Amino acid sequence: MKALTWQGKRSVSVEEVPDPIIQEPTDAIVQVTSSAVCGSDLHLYEVLGPYMHKGDVLGHEPIGIVAEVGSAVTGLHKGDRVVIPFNIACGHCYMCLRGLQSQCETTQVKSKGTGAAIFGYSELYGSVPGGQAQYLRVPHADYGPVKVGHELPDERYLFLSDILPTAWQGVQYADVPDGGTMAVFGLGPVGQFASRIGRHLGYRVIGIDPVAERRAMADRHGVETMEYAKDIGEQLRELTDGRGPDSVVDAVGMEAHGAPLGALAQSVVGFLPDKLAQKAIETAGVDRLAALHAAVDSVRRGGTVSVSGVYGGEVSPMPLLSMFDKQIQLRMGQCNVKRWVDELMPLVENDADPLGVMDLVTDTVGLDQAPAMYQKFQKKEDGCIKVVLKP
Repeated sequence: MKALTWQGKRSVSVEEVPDPIIQEPTDAIVQVTSSAVCGSDLHLYEVLGPYMHKGDVLGHEPIGIVAEVGSAVTGLHKGDRVVIPFNIACGHCYMCLRGLQSQCETTQVKSKGTGAAIFGYSELYGSVPGGQAQYLRVPHADYGPVKVGHELPDERYLFLSDILPTAWQGVQYADVPDGGTMAVFGLGPVGQFASRIGRHLGYRVIGIDPVAERRAMADRHGVETMEYAKDIGEQLRELTDGRGPDSVVDAVGMEAHGAPLGALAQSVVGFLPDKLAQKAIETAGVDRLAALHAAVDSVRRGGTVSVSGVYGGEVSPMPLLSMFDKQIQLRMGQCNVKRWVDELMPLVENDADPLGVMDLVTDTVGLDQAPAMYQKFQKKEDGCIKVVLKP
């Protein structure tokens, strides 16, 4: 089959790789019909390359048709249409039963001290082949896949794989009071959905991003938007009676703009041999923290900062004096996709499309064009906000 493979820093290519096969009775094989490119895929393209191996198959946002099921899989049949959550969870361990599927104890990558395995996301999360491919092997298919109908287009359901529940969890963790104000740093795909979810729930939402096309998209959904600036905290306080927003969602993560020291650290790591680079990431501060520090500065005293953006440095510096003094609550973590699907399904199937799932994709291309789209997406060229591949 054809699959998008990692070849090196800023280098991916479509290659012929072996078709996946059933390896465990609880596996399924899914023929992928659409697979989105996630902002966190760009971390593998750039910063987290030391954890990748040449030929690794990328991608963790797929939807498709079940082609084969293992002997122990019940409730799933050949021909079913399914969305595949990005984290691989068993559904019956201590963590899964508490709605913490991203911490599944069955699939935790204990050798790396990390949580549940993730499709297409480096040895940090199990080196499981991903879904930017024609076919995908799905472990724990007796629990993970989300069955959907055949009538609506892929894009109605596709984002249930990751970014829509990630945004929903980010807003839930933000603990916005009724009628409160929520600021969203970063209007990429997760930030777009977080902003729309905030509006759907009745909050005042202010979105911050340096890219005009992203601000324009958020404007269409009733979000107040601002360009990022060094004094963004002061600007937000001016808009909120001098206090700052009740809650802030950081939907940016480790590659924020305006963070020269983090950018330098990431560049240096990129030139080290893999083992040394891994050590540097695990023992040093390599994140660009401009957005997170701005979130801490901006949020009102006693407010909440919710982190949905991915960070990778183990000892990245945080302004603990300010955090303690302002009595800030901080919540974060990989999304527990299955925890939120039941709440989101009626919204994505609603004819009114209240979260605008059909107004996110800017580029739809065949798998062969994926390498060019990675470059375009990373550089934010031509208004590229969300890419969907059609294997």
